[in-house]
Amino acid sequence: MFERRSLPEDLDAVRDRHAPGCLVLDADADFETLPPATAEDLGLLADALDPATYPAEWVPDDAPRPLHRYAGADFTVGLPGDGTVTWTRQTDPPTVLVKARAAGTPDEFLDFLIAEAFVQIGLDAPESFLPFFGETYPDLDAAIPLGPASVYQIAAALYDGWLGLRTRPTFADWAGDSPRLHAAWADAGDSLRDRVDGLPGAVARGETDFADATELACSAIKHGLDLPAPFAALDTTAYVEYGPEYAVRWAATTFEKLSERDG
Repeated sequence: MFERRSLPEDLDAVRDRHAPGCLVLDADADFETLPPATAEDLGLLADALDPATYPAEWVPDDAPRPLHRYAGADFTVGLPGDGTVTWTRQTDPPTVLVKARAAGTPDEFLDFLIAEAFVQIGLDAPESFLPFFGETYPDLDAAIPLGPASVYQIAAALYDGWLGLRTRPTFADWAGDSPRLHAAWADAGDSLRDRVDGLPGAVARGETDFADATELACSAIKHGLDLPAPFAALDTTAYVEYGPEYAVRWAATTFEKLSERDG
């Protein structure tokens, strides 16, 4: 299922700087969440396993089933929406997993995604949006008058945006030390620019729903793109400082304003 991945010199240097000793493994299959039996195979390559569990009261009853399973006692890694590259601290040392869907991804962009995982690990950030929100996740659920799948998507996006605020300065600094990775980061931002600029119109015309719009806007934060309202309020130092509480307040305020506008 897993095979160690060799890294180019500049990517290896980023690992040494941010996540020394971190394993990087290619997965021979695609996945959203690794089932327990497969996740335990990581123990053949890592020094130790340290499965995480989270309080059941963090997860609303109607939340998507993968979130309930992720919070439970079974050893699982990853969540739907994690993307091509994901990481975990449930192994010692931490592990970065490159999914099978990476086939065909340009080398430079894939190396940036791996480098991004190293930087996130080095920040000692929560492993996913569930421990990021923690006991405030039910508050976020209550603040968003949408279905549980949309709440899940928005929560994952808000966590991604918070991570982006914290990692963005590092990516910008790569211009000198890691120009290839810096160029991949900049190119990825350029590819999002037109979609972000056109986001208000797409939402107004019903071409993009609010959850998808939040996902796009929050993914643009790590690239330093200008965001339209109401997402510009997330690109602030206050969000870095206050994290989940700020996100819940933003969601409540945003949907109150949308309700007033549409009412």
